[in-house]
Amino acid sequence: MLNALTIDVEDYFQVHAFSRVIKFEDWDNFECRIEDSTYRILEILNELPQTSSLTSQNSVKATFFILGWIAERYPRLIKEISLQGHEIASHGYNHKLIYHQTKEEFKDDIRKSKVILEDMIGMEVIGYRAPSYSITNKSKWAFEVLIEEGFKYDSSIFPIRHDFYGMPNAPRFPFIVSLNGNSSFEFSMLNHESRTGLNSKSIIEFPTSTIRIFGQNLPISGGGYFRLFPFHFTKGGLMKINREEKKPFVFYIHPWELDSEQPKIRGTGFKSKFRHYNNLDKTEMRFKKLLKNFQFATIREVIGQYGTIRLTDNSYRMGAWKDNSTNCEVYD
Repeated sequence: MLNALTIDVEDYFQVHAFSRVIKFEDWDNFECRIEDSTYRILEILNELPQTSSLTSQNSVKATFFILGWIAERYPRLIKEISLQGHEIASHGYNHKLIYHQTKEEFKDDIRKSKVILEDMIGMEVIGYRAPSYSITNKSKWAFEVLIEEGFKYDSSIFPIRHDFYGMPNAPRFPFIVSLNGNSSFEFSMLNHESRTGLNSKSIIEFPTSTIRIFGQNLPISGGGYFRLFPFHFTKGGLMKINREEKKPFVFYIHPWELDSEQPKIRGTGFKSKFRHYNNLDKTEMRFKKLLKNFQFATIREVIGQYGTIRLTDNSYRMGAWKDNSTNCEVYD
């Protein structure tokens, strides 16, 4: 089974945890280390040959969610990621939480980033991930904007409880978000059964993966959780998703998490420091072990396991999806 490997390309000083002491206007004052850390990830992916029945690639491929601010300053890096066969997707432009933006501000942000990336790689960008998973119950309106701006899938929902992100009641596995008018939405699960297409008022959501323990969703799929939990716990949880629930998972990592020598940011609280710096020196070793234990691909390829995907004339056509529990179907 193919699982989605995702890389959030942002630098160490751009994370939300430091936003109270580092403003967007100050970013140019910090040492950028994103090139070296991202190239290191590319090297690791090329070191580990991987083949599957769904792809002819002989190395691990991933979806790179690129911050527009980074793309403007490092176009050669972005082009190299694309040339190596990885998927380029959008992480917005300035890493501002969605619920701290108006609808117009959000539209301008994702449109700007999408244009930058598409002009750079000469291909349509169809995927998006919000800064710090900030599509929550108070910012679901973002789906309407994403659909209007031509995105075909999103990976911004984290179905857990957290102090600044999370939608704990959202489905744990890929689903369709359909706009029903009056800014209301309907969720319907993806599976292999029906044969319809994604329509112009819907988008695929690929939530960040969790496991169920004592009736609660527990984060298991990357970032600070990957550095906090013992590796065998993470591996066991992800294997459970594949083997028992028979679903793909989505894993995420940031290039700065492989950079244990990054400058320390002063003036932040204990919680932010712990989340950011915990076990940075162990990330690369754990990441390599993870890649050896699972089959990975881009989000686009993983969604393809549910049906037929074609990208033709800037349209995104899919095999149909159906929710077994509600019999809700999505039609062209």
